[in-house]
Amino acid sequence: MSWDVRPARTTDIRAISALVTPLVEQRVLLGKDLVVLFESVQEFVVAVTATDEVIGCGALHVFWEDLGEIRTLTVAPEFQHRGIGRALLGALEAKARELGLRRLFCLSFEEAFFERNGFAHHDDTLVDAVVYGELVRSPDEGIAEFLDLARVKPNTLGNARLVKTL
Repeated sequence: MSWDVRPARTTDIRAISALVTPLVEQRVLLGKDLVVLFESVQEFVVAVTATDEVIGCGALHVFWEDLGEIRTLTVAPEFQHRGIGRALLGALEAKARELGLRRLFCLSFEEAFFERNGFAHHDDTLVDAVVYGELVRSPDEGIAEFLDLARVKPNTLGNARLVKTL
């Protein structure tokens, strides 16, 4: 079966939501309201079949001038182990480079996948005190998890913190 990776469109958001809902229910991914997915459509890339069926997705969320997060990276179970996840990640990394990001962060249970793709475990702080002071003002729960703020301690899902330098 052929597939392609492209930027997400607003018409893909309901399919993205349907794709991630089972993982949210299993506490593998953090849930996002439909409105939040629509608001962040420009962050997403999708893998689609020749008939434009969404079979995978991933998002790049910019944290700071040199740091972004890979979010909501998933592939439908029946399409896994075909290189789709790697292609989605590659598209997100290319987007990160275009934006001038030098480091990518993710929280994931798929440690082996991310390690095979150049990510490494990281438990130290990735930003200095000045940047931390700015980031702490963000209402985004993903940034709160990144900063390891008390309101999200311990790590809500129990996944690994991984980082890659581009």
